[in-house]
Amino acid sequence: MSNFQGNINGHFVIPGTYTAAGGTTNFNFVNPPRQDGSARQREPFSTVPFAPDPDFVDRPEILAWIRDKCAGPGARAALVGLGGVGKSQLAIQYSHNVRDATPQTFVFWVHGSTKARFEEAYRDLADKLELPRRHDPKVDVLRLVSNWLCDETIGRWTMVLDNVDDAETFLSRKREQDEPSESSSAPLAAYLPQSRNGSILITSRNKDAAARLAGGYKNIKEVRAMDEGQALRLFQNKLQSASKEEGAANLVCALDYIPLAITQAAAYINRRSRWTAYNYLDEFRKNDKKKESILNRDAGDLRRDESASNSVVITWQMSFERIREERQSAADLLSLISFFNPQGIPEWILQRYSRSVTKTGDKDEADNSFDEDFDTLQAYSLISATSEAGMCEMHALVQFCTQVWLSSFSDAKLWKQKFVGLMAREFPTGKFENWARCQQLFPHIEWLYDTEPATDELLKEWAQVLTNAAWYMWRKGCYMIAQEIATKVLTATERGLGQDNRRTLRSVAVLAVVLRYQGKYDESEKLTRRAVEGAEKKLGVQHPDTLTSVDNLALVLKDQGKYDEAEKLNRRALEGREKELGAQHLDTLKSVNNLASVLLDQGKYANAEKLTRRALEGAEKELGVQHPDTLTSVSNLASVLQVQGKYDEAEKLTRRALEGRGKELGQDHPDTLTSVSCLAYLLHKQKDYAEASGLYQRACDGCKEKLGSHHPLTIACVNQYSTMQEEAEHEPPEQSNLPTYPFEAYYGDAMGYETFHHSLPALDEDETTPASRSNNQKNKQNSIYVRLKRRIGRKGNSKKHI
Repeated sequence: MSNFQGNINGHFVIPGTYTAAGGTTNFNFVNPPRQDGSARQREPFSTVPFAPDPDFVDRPEILAWIRDKCAGPGARAALVGLGGVGKSQLAIQYSHNVRDATPQTFVFWVHGSTKARFEEAYRDLADKLELPRRHDPKVDVLRLVSNWLCDETIGRWTMVLDNVDDAETFLSRKREQDEPSESSSAPLAAYLPQSRNGSILITSRNKDAAARLAGGYKNIKEVRAMDEGQALRLFQNKLQSASKEEGAANLVCALDYIPLAITQAAAYINRRSRWTAYNYLDEFRKNDKKKESILNRDAGDLRRDESASNSVVITWQMSFERIREERQSAADLLSLISFFNPQGIPEWILQRYSRSVTKTGDKDEADNSFDEDFDTLQAYSLISATSEAGMCEMHALVQFCTQVWLSSFSDAKLWKQKFVGLMAREFPTGKFENWARCQQLFPHIEWLYDTEPATDELLKEWAQVLTNAAWYMWRKGCYMIAQEIATKVLTATERGLGQDNRRTLRSVAVLAVVLRYQGKYDESEKLTRRAVEGAEKKLGVQHPDTLTSVDNLALVLKDQGKYDEAEKLNRRALEGREKELGAQHLDTLKSVNNLASVLLDQGKYANAEKLTRRALEGAEKELGVQHPDTLTSVSNLASVLQVQGKYDEAEKLTRRALEGRGKELGQDHPDTLTSVSCLAYLLHKQKDYAEASGLYQRACDGCKEKLGSHHPLTIACVNQYSTMQEEAEHEPPEQSNLPTYPFEAYYGDAMGYETFHHSLPALDEDETTPASRSNNQKNKQNSIYVRLKRRIGRKGNSKKHI
């Protein structure tokens, strides 16, 4: 055998040697390694393990951002977001776009979920590139690949570093327990070159990890759920038949437009030959157990990493577990948040909770800990800030999967109880001063209506929350909802705490007031008498809560024309409050106002006017000129003046009350509609039929919609409007000089003089500052009322124990 040493380049002629018949001559051609030890030049290739997806739905804004960020020399960029939101699919599409546009560019796909997978990917690259000495056990293969990537003579390359969820995997110098001691202790990040000829695109669920590897937060892009159009196209692309699309829009909405959930839903529907999107949605909404079963299903996906689950529940539980390992307090905060409504979660109440569980009691330490916890959840895209300052939100599916995760280790019931306890401390009474806070928290306690407390202590907290919610609904003029909530609480407290328990009696008082405002005077009187008797027995005849019930009983008796008994009770309440609380206390001023009301009904105008002016002056001083209770006194003084024929001052005060109520309470609030009716009646009696007609029509329409056709205020308004129309058509004979009585002189107390809103027995109250509402907030609140009406209207609801 002959050996030939030297480069073979086609310029050498090898003379053959003579051999005997049948003999052979062997030539061994050896191409020695290059003197610099570098690999031979390779044609560019791609290691992306997934083919282009024919069902891919373009998200042009994100792909354009990637192209822009990765265009510069040594560029790095990162896509971050929830698992299953489409980060890797976008990276796959970008990789194929690069190869199609510039075939001379290398495209490398590197798994970054663990150190082992990263090293495996680099070793595969070394083999594909045929790097010299890659099999030498003394050679650091990772450094070998990194050095090759740094060589600008090889041309352009792009790397996708997929699923980098733990920054420590790349930044820590620690070796794994089973790692040989001779392995390099350099962090993996050291093997990610920043050479001018390459770029790296990272995908991660963790914003912090992505930012550290991508060179800062300015280089990361959060991938959110699809918009409705994109979600529908993805669902349609994944379905095997267009006939299955019926109900698709509702389905993708229920799935929060999350690509993984949509893909799995389509696979599930395809498997069921007779199913459509509607069938899937029915199953999904049937109950929590069915929803969990569907979301746990793994139908497979050829374009997801083989180590990644295709189950929505398991995909997100990986993030939950990682958070629990990193920061237990952040996992606790996530657990609590999962029982809020997904939208409009106030940060202040989460912070209050964080302070309450801080062991040291140090407020600054608690706030710093809360900020760290909150940032951790944001970093994993489990919650996000909203355009409204101080508010955050989470996907409904994330919320549900968090609860499933909690149930897996029996913590769901514990966190439900903590949520109820927090709301018992933070959801205030329905006073006007508390409306801003009530409005923020009301959507979050809605689900409590469908639950039944399992213990007495929890029942007390649950009852307090829902009683305050009923109070708020009553003050907002949502009487039917208030009645249903109060009735449910009363039934539960009677059964669980007893007839004479203070919380039971408080429920009795709230329900009685709500019934009175719906004109159900007999029922209201029975309950109010029960509240008085219970309070006298439990608290004593002079206790402020007892006097509150006495005052409320006087009001419902007055409504029924029982003026003598009503006046006696009013005077008892007023004298008791002046003695116990003082002459200027707000509850005392309410008794002043209510006594004036019954005196007016008995024709004692001078005394009624004197008391009403006292109530107004006190309210303006204590509450301010625009407070709803002050405006009630304004309206009442107008009625007293009107009945005495003092129309000019009465009209001025009525317009003030109407304008103030429209601004503070809203145009459709029953109190505002009452002022509209009062002004219409006042103008009617002055024969200003044109303006009165428009006001009557507005009042009638508003009352029918808000209160119903059978409410006393609606009936009174319709009747008086009809009377005015007849008068306008047939001008009556000349009027006498007798004073014109206000509207309620003919139709009870439905219009004209108004009693102050009832006081209610207090438990734990928290005063807050009112805030004005935007139109968006009003629309959101209206949708909440509609949802709660649906809950209330359901028959045979399955009750969940907490």
